[in-house]
Amino acid sequence: MEINFVHAERFKLDGGACFGVVPKSMWGKLFVADENNMLNCALRNLLVQDGERLILFDTGIGNKQNERFRNNFCVSNPDNLPKSIRAKGFSPLQVTDVVFTHLHFDHCGGAFRLNDKNQAVAVFKKATYWCSKAQWNWAQNANVREKASYLPENLNPIIHSSKLKFIEKEGALTPNIWLSLKNGHTDGQVIPMLKFKHKTLVFMADFIPTAAHIGLPYIASFDTRPLISAEEKERFLNEAANKNYILMFQHDALNECCSVQHTDKGVRVKEIDSLEHFLSS
Repeated sequence: MEINFVHAERFKLDGGACFGVVPKSMWGKLFVADENNMLNCALRNLLVQDGERLILFDTGIGNKQNERFRNNFCVSNPDNLPKSIRAKGFSPLQVTDVVFTHLHFDHCGGAFRLNDKNQAVAVFKKATYWCSKAQWNWAQNANVREKASYLPENLNPIIHSSKLKFIEKEGALTPNIWLSLKNGHTDGQVIPMLKFKHKTLVFMADFIPTAAHIGLPYIASFDTRPLISAEEKERFLNEAANKNYILMFQHDALNECCSVQHTDKGVRVKEIDSLEHFLSS
């Protein structure tokens, strides 16, 4: 098995929205906001070669949105994912599976891109697309809080490709990859858990988007059901501390990975370092 981060765009989100009820006087000690209270966010996607399969988890924002959209989210390094994959020694044409953790614009937008004729074309032409059935149904009947994140220009090409398969329940994608489902951020979010040698690595997506979100009250306003998020997070973090999981962060612009431990204040960060460090230790 080979595990790599592949970077798509960088973008910004409102600091208050990122941390919900936690005041800036607290989260401001962990992240520095710009003059508009916006925080730098990574789009660190996961590329895993497991046997004959090359599996990509999430695809970033892509290039289909207009200039106003890009300006609103301060999108930089646009349409970078194919270049990032090539930098790791692979081609987008080698990707056999694309797994969407969920269908918000920053997680599925890069699966199709606009060509010179303004047509949406597949970036991963040989890949099967995977999404949880619960998330797909949720996106098709989007609530008022999430509707702006489910963009037709992202979803329509996926369904029209006839290559979409649904994840009906938690289970194994490969012998080394288990797909867990979480429902607090959005219904049916897929959280992959990877077995690598003697380690378990978990790609956190928007379940725990940064190391700063490990504290239980640190739940983004984007989460549709924050109390469920808190319950899911508490159960997971206790398990992660007990079993020495390595958490891989998708949106943390400062930190790639961490381990956690039990403390008298609850589960907290134990060690923060790069993916390479944790894979080689």
